Amino acid sequence: MNILALAQAEFPETLRLRRHFHENPELSCREVNTIAFLEAYLKDLGIPTINVPDGGLLGIIDSGKPGKTLLMRADTDALPIAESPENLKGPKVCLSQVPGVSHACGHDGHMAMLLTAARILVAHKEAFAGKVVLCFERGEEESGDIQNLLPYIVKESGLTIDGCYATHVRWDLPAGKVSITPGAVMGGGCSFVIRLKGTFGHGARPDLANNPMDCFAALYQQLNEFRQRKVDPFECLTFSLGFVHSGEKYNVIPEDLTFGGTARFFNYQKAGKPFEDFLKKALAANADIYGCEGEILHMPEALFEARNNTACAQLGRKAVADALGPDALQDPQPWMASESFALFLQEYPGVLAFTGIANPEKGCGANHHTPEFDMDETGLTTGAAMGVAYALAFLNTDFDPQFTPNPEPVERLAKRNV
Repeated sequence: MNILALAQAEFPETLRLRRHFHENPELSCREVNTIAFLEAYLKDLGIPTINVPDGGLLGIIDSGKPGKTLLMRADTDALPIAESPENLKGPKVCLSQVPGVSHACGHDGHMAMLLTAARILVAHKEAFAGKVVLCFERGEEESGDIQNLLPYIVKESGLTIDGCYATHVRWDLPAGKVSITPGAVMGGGCSFVIRLKGTFGHGARPDLANNPMDCFAALYQQLNEFRQRKVDPFECLTFSLGFVHSGEKYNVIPEDLTFGGTARFFNYQKAGKPFEDFLKKALAANADIYGCEGEILHMPEALFEARNNTACAQLGRKAVADALGPDALQDPQPWMASESFALFLQEYPGVLAFTGIANPEKGCGANHHTPEFDMDETGLTTGAAMGVAYALAFLNTDFDPQFTPNPEPVERLAKRNV
């Protein structure tokens, strides 16, 4: 079975699908038309579906032979970003038709690749045993609907999932190249919004007021220093603030200050959790020292890093080398951005692979979440072929990935968010 040739033959349809999704983006947790399109498309392929309310869509490809079950996931939502009509070199070949909304992270490509893989798998059921569960996740950018989707799959679907797979396009990986590596491949993260309340006063008499900026300045310095003082130097941690709001007039000491930010890491236990714990302690201590009230307005439990199972990654690398050639594999640095698929990887052994879409000659190389983001669509063929190769290898190979699921209740796990 020449997987790459099959994927190449599907390229016109892959292209049509990607451009349909790109022209018709929908924001997180509002993907009504997208899910309807996917459901109709799968039914046309003869694939039975399950529409999970406020969660997403499942499609089940049953080979008719007993075996394992592999979940293959794609996300479906777009971003509130007005798309630039040009990429880094010139006009784009395809533009969003929805003002202020665009697929600036590549989820249009993810759906197109998974549907292409589905077309190949459903036409070649004789090539594998067991089942493939196609999983289209709503609201990934907000990690919102996974709160309903993952618990449904684990507890209510009646499916016994043996492994999971997803691929994310990468702006910095050349089109035609893919990556499957063991260990952490995308960052975990925590987000927070904090309010400090002091007392109003005249700028001429700070001694008669209580300026929350003093408390903030001390807290901000301590958070910045946390990385070098409290985290193993061989572990990665980034910290940044996205906003600070306080006051309106130069000579009025404000009553309150609100700030928000994020931390990212590749090891929750060694870097993420210590940061969470320190933030809470430092807030309480500085609020007490500076006579302020400190209130956490928003701080969900941190999202784990996306950590690939070693055995599954080794299986995937061999499958890709066999199907696409060893030159198709590259090993880029882990990506600091976060992904809700990390939660699937806490429940099931699997991999989050990367699909290259960069091509400087076509102007494709702008970072994700930017107006100029664009993809070399030929890379989607390689990504779809990788998905088929992994599915066949996983379903047709008897191996023990040596995996222990996260003992955290799935309802709590699925609410972790960055």
